[in-house]
Amino acid sequence: MTQINVLLIEDDPMVREVNRQFIEKVAGFKVIGQASNGVEGIDKIRTLRPDLVFIDIFMPEQDGITSLRKIREFKIPVDVITVTAANDMETVKQVLHLGVFDYIMKPFSFERVQGTLENYMRFKQQMLTQKELTQGELDQLFHYHSGEGKAEVASEEKTEKSLPKGFNRATLEKVVHYLQSVDGASAEDVASGVGIARVTARRYLDYLEKQKEITMDVHYGGIGRPINYYFSK
Repeated sequence: MTQINVLLIEDDPMVREVNRQFIEKVAGFKVIGQASNGVEGIDKIRTLRPDLVFIDIFMPEQDGITSLRKIREFKIPVDVITVTAANDMETVKQVLHLGVFDYIMKPFSFERVQGTLENYMRFKQQMLTQKELTQGELDQLFHYHSGEGKAEVASEEKTEKSLPKGFNRATLEKVVHYLQSVDGASAEDVASGVGIARVTARRYLDYLEKQKEITMDVHYGGIGRPINYYFSK
């Protein structure tokens, strides 16, 4: 395959843009359309006929799980990757039962998306060129069953931390995605861009810096106090 066409179904425009940038950084992938909810997404799947769909779970009008059920009910020939902040076991089970290729939890890194897309590319190429597969080849395709996949999962589980009291994962995710979309920002910039109070933005930024997920640099201007600027790694 020379190009894999991707449709994004995500209600947050900032997250959609970050997803688009990540996807199109991987060779062979092109975002051909975007939708802000499941109803619009199903219509665009039918008209644009993408190879792959990136879909959120929590969306207005029609959520991701309902949309997945409709995709399977209508027998639409498209592969699906969920990209969501949902981490409860019931949602995970429902999504996996509906046959997604992968489940990416927000906030996520470019490397996580890149690994999934490269694995998907191998999957599509082998599906087109091979009539039979060995167990080893299947293990490489279903990466969570391979030794490398298990190591990656174990590493992610080891590094996953519970958020401090009073923190919200969805808000943290928006702060992370905002910093990924700009070349440095102050707490005031983040507050305005995400739609939260400045003091709240500062708390989340301090937390992310302590976790070494972002970096901070002090900018000295004219008269007045220096300003802390934060950067995505």
